[in-house]
Amino acid sequence: MERLVSPNELPALGAEYAAQGKKLVLTNGCFDLLHTGHVRYLEEARSCGDVLIVAVNSDASVRELKGPERPLNNELDRAEVLAALRCVDHVTIFTSKRVTEVIRLLRPAIYAKGGDYTLETLDAGERAALEEAGAEISLLQLVAGRSTTGILERMQKSS
Repeated sequence: MERLVSPNELPALGAEYAAQGKKLVLTNGCFDLLHTGHVRYLEEARSCGDVLIVAVNSDASVRELKGPERPLNNELDRAEVLAALRCVDHVTIFTSKRVTEVIRLLRPAIYAKGGDYTLETLDAGERAALEEAGAEISLLQLVAGRSTTGILERMQKSS
């Protein structure tokens, strides 16, 4: 999968886009079951700059965040589906609970986060890494009624 990049490749990739004068946008998440909310969010994130890199939580970090029954799809499958989207330029998988190290390695111009976050609720370590990188934080519109948790709850009710 050519759009999948390892964390080791992020510093060179970030520097390359910066040298080209391109605004690099970073976003992250679990993206366990890709749905309309994700697609609209990723398209909006891409419109914030010239290049979109999506950092996907590893299977272990999804379990830590969402519980032992998750993820439903493994990290490589989730990365491949994301990489197939026209709005996504690159995907990387990160193993920690927070995306702080990816921010430090990539040094994005813009960090896009979903509208369910505020500047106050962003992780303090992530915010510090973003400030160090000089990244703009863009809080995107939440797509109401669209979530993996909601889909799973509806599936459980119908079974």
